[in-house]
Amino acid sequence: MRHTTLGDRRVSALCLGAMQFGSTTDPDTSLALLDRFVDAGGTFIDTADCYQFWVDGGQGHESETLLGRWRRERGVTDEVVIATKLGAQPTVSETGEKAPEGLSARAVATAAERSRRRLGMDTLDVLYAHCEDPRTPIEETMGAFAELVSQGAVGELGMSNHHTWRLERARAATATHGWPRPRVLQYRYSYLQPRAGVPLLAGGHMHVTPDLLDFVRAEAKDGREHTLVVYTSLLSGAYTRPDRPLEYAYDHPGTSARLAVLDEVAGETGATRNQVVLAWLMDHDPAIVPLVGVSSLAQLDEALEATDLRLSTEQHARLTAVH
Repeated sequence: MRHTTLGDRRVSALCLGAMQFGSTTDPDTSLALLDRFVDAGGTFIDTADCYQFWVDGGQGHESETLLGRWRRERGVTDEVVIATKLGAQPTVSETGEKAPEGLSARAVATAAERSRRRLGMDTLDVLYAHCEDPRTPIEETMGAFAELVSQGAVGELGMSNHHTWRLERARAATATHGWPRPRVLQYRYSYLQPRAGVPLLAGGHMHVTPDLLDFVRAEAKDGREHTLVVYTSLLSGAYTRPDRPLEYAYDHPGTSARLAVLDEVAGETGATRNQVVLAWLMDHDPAIVPLVGVSSLAQLDEALEATDLRLSTEQHARLTAVH
């Protein structure tokens, strides 16, 4: 298993996404997947307080609840880093309108406490602002996050699905007040790239942009490192499954060109497309932690084997050069 740095901690270079655990992936399978991941050296798991409210019968805390059960039953403590998110859980107003809880100071404090109880953790390892909240000043959100850190309720802070200019505003607010800054970022990214400006089918997904990568590199030069975690890293199976076609945003000449080189490298290494994609992400500049969502042990084993795949410098450069 490869490893990387997340804040002041060392974690596996592959992150296991637990979004479906306890809901569309049944509890027994979910527990087996978590056990297999940890047995293989995995130490980084991702969830959110809203997973999965959108499925039939879902309320939005199934994943955290399942992870809390797993931690209790297996005696898991701080050897496994669990990252969760808040801000996207829907609420229903008196008028019947649905809206995300958002990132107000009150919402942050309330949601964080619920996550701590469900996960059975005195200190949440990583807590992300899940999505933007235009109604709340970023300074209020950062202040609420800083309070959680000062209380010992949260270890590392993160931001997910925020425009780069909001990341800079968050950085400025934390610098002004001497608050802890978010050091973990989470966005959508994979080897294949969607056309700029074409909406993705999944609402709320925000893709890594050249601007974001430039921000991360520039911050690192100034001594402010970030860990960049990317979801939908395998495009929901579209690299290998005919029943999972690529969405419209990926329908452009660059996709065919990239797939051709991807198949070349897969043939040279004896690996699958998925494994080459994960290896390419793990060797990315700036550094990236791919997050994988799996629903079977076979899918998980394929991803775990990718952590042993080392692309040559030439292979990585060849993959990267295609546009």
